[in-house]
Amino acid sequence: MAKLHIRKNDTVVVLAGEDKGKTGKVLKVLVEKERAIVEGVNMVSKSTKPSAKNPQGGIVKQEAPIHVSNLSLIDPKSGKPTRVSIKHEGKNVVRIAKKSGEEIK
Repeated sequence: MAKLHIRKNDTVVVLAGEDKGKTGKVLKVLVEKERAIVEGVNMVSKSTKPSAKNPQGGIVKQEAPIHVSNLSLIDPKSGKPTRVSIKHEGKNVVRIAKKSGEEIK
């Protein structure tokens, strides 16, 4: 299983699919499936039964996972999509944007 270039709270842009061009914040990363849930991207309708949290029930819109190959990190300096390089500094791993050379935090 490969390490992923995307982490929780990163800002990403969608490269392919129905939501191509949309940007959003990563809410959750599913490492085993190599997918990520991005805020406002890949919205699906889900039917829910009435519960204490949602007493009315009905149809709820929520984000579905999208494959990480269809996502690109946003460069912190330029605000454009960029690839990521990984640099090892002792025990720490630092992600660096290829376009600007800036460290991604």
